[in-house]
Amino acid sequence: MRIQQLQYLEKIAETGSINEAAKQLFISQPSLSQAMKELEKEFNIQLFYRSKLGITLTDAGREFINYSRGVLDQVNLLNEHFGADTVRQHVFSVSAQHYAFVVEAFVELVKDVGGSAYQFTLRETQTQNVLDDIQSFKSEIGVIYLNGFNKTVIQRLINDKDLAFTPLFEAQPHVFVGRDNPLTKKKSLTLDDLADYPYLSYEQGDTNSFYFSEEILSTLQRKKHIEISDRATIFNLMVGLNGYTISSGIISSRLNDEKIVAIPLNVDDSMTIGYLRHKKIELSATANRYLDLLKEHIRGYGFKIIGD
Repeated sequence: MRIQQLQYLEKIAETGSINEAAKQLFISQPSLSQAMKELEKEFNIQLFYRSKLGITLTDAGREFINYSRGVLDQVNLLNEHFGADTVRQHVFSVSAQHYAFVVEAFVELVKDVGGSAYQFTLRETQTQNVLDDIQSFKSEIGVIYLNGFNKTVIQRLINDKDLAFTPLFEAQPHVFVGRDNPLTKKKSLTLDDLADYPYLSYEQGDTNSFYFSEEILSTLQRKKHIEISDRATIFNLMVGLNGYTISSGIISSRLNDEKIVAIPLNVDDSMTIGYLRHKKIELSATANRYLDLLKEHIRGYGFKIIGD
């Protein structure tokens, strides 16, 4: 195996075409194809599905490229430390339920390690998608919560997909409302206090099971219920309709201004928020840096990191 072959592999995955990759690499298409055949033969795997529509990675190919990116990251570090002219583009992806601290840490990561060239992805998405993204290596890190209600079902899926869940912190449920909502006059809330207000939750698509809900107490019946797909809309409806949702209690004033407040909810429940990773790969240096920043932000909101 040669470092050059791994660089070729990443270019093919990026372009989805042997011909286009060869053009961008300034080599012939037969030479590039031969280099990939040698790599496949050496490791006895099929890296690509080849069709008239182009090239896509196989499951083995996606797993292989995550390992190869780790190797190329180390090569890049050598180049940076020892004066090489070419700096490899940083690549990183995280998938998560809708949490402000995930976005804050991502912003800091880009500022910290992005440099002059990077390709980063942040997916705020449905719970099932977070699990699938980590399983398929679309993302290195996933952020979700577990509690007494969903833990058995979600943990079984985590195990089936060969993933690992590492808890970050324990959070007591809070109600998120607009600053002008009458509920802000109370220091804490009960479920009865919420009965006449619109309940806002993130829709979960085809896997619309209570166990996949991002909000605890998802099985309770509400007179008024609106499902939303993104965090900006849910905040707009808190302000415009005096709606509410239930989450961890962390609100970023830097990212979401001062229009939303969090009020403790008096229920016998809690959320364990943590991160997912695939068991079969080692996290990259960028992923580990992201986790460090994530923990810093969580501590900054007054929470203790589990295991500290």
